[in-house]
Amino acid sequence: MLENIAIVLVEPQIPENIGAAARAMNNMGITRLILVKPENCDLTRILKMATGTSIDIVEEMEVYDCLLDAIGPFQFVVGTTARIGAQRPALTNPRDLARDLVPIAQENQVAILFGPEDRGLSNEHLRYCHTIATIPTSRFASLNLSQAVMIICYEIFLAGQEPSDEYLPRLANKFELEGMYDHLKEVLLKIGFINPQNPEHWMLNIRRFLSRIPLKARDVRIIRGICRQIDWYEKQVTKERNGKGNITSP
Repeated sequence: MLENIAIVLVEPQIPENIGAAARAMNNMGITRLILVKPENCDLTRILKMATGTSIDIVEEMEVYDCLLDAIGPFQFVVGTTARIGAQRPALTNPRDLARDLVPIAQENQVAILFGPEDRGLSNEHLRYCHTIATIPTSRFASLNLSQAVMIICYEIFLAGQEPSDEYLPRLANKFELEGMYDHLKEVLLKIGFINPQNPEHWMLNIRRFLSRIPLKARDVRIIRGICRQIDWYEKQVTKERNGKGNITSP
């Protein structure tokens, strides 16, 4: 199960934090580390903190310039944040998240996102996530990046020790889902369902709704088929209004 989980550091700024995160992962048995647009990837400074066998994680870490390219192959994506509000509700905590991830990670690739040290994940980053986790704190909400990674990894490690027969079959990956969301946005704009002045605001609610459902690749194909049919019908209606023909079955 742990081999199907990756830690994704989005725009990390301090090399030592990357190394410390790798060490925390190694302590808890999670070995896949992904960096997205790191501000400073000085290996000498990274390896100061990634000691022992944690060096293996650093040597095999993946680096991407684009978040979607990094998480595209993953079937389930988790965002972490200390800042919550109307646009970023805290949907879960580390313990509940870990419990929920155990059946998902049996057959699916899971990515857990952590944002830059000074500002965390943006709303743009979080829109790709199936769920958002917040680590409860007493007064000061901000944690060091590697501390946050350790807490999440620790809870997942503990949850993975409990035997479970539950599992979810392969879900649609982010490439498939983002293609579906783009298709939905295009069609819903055409039929006037969402406001063209701020379509991403309206799409956020649709994303949250569909994220509650574990969509498989076949489900995505069905939704896109519905979109194609709506798109075809809208074109036929437009032709009819312009007096260019009658609506006929495709």
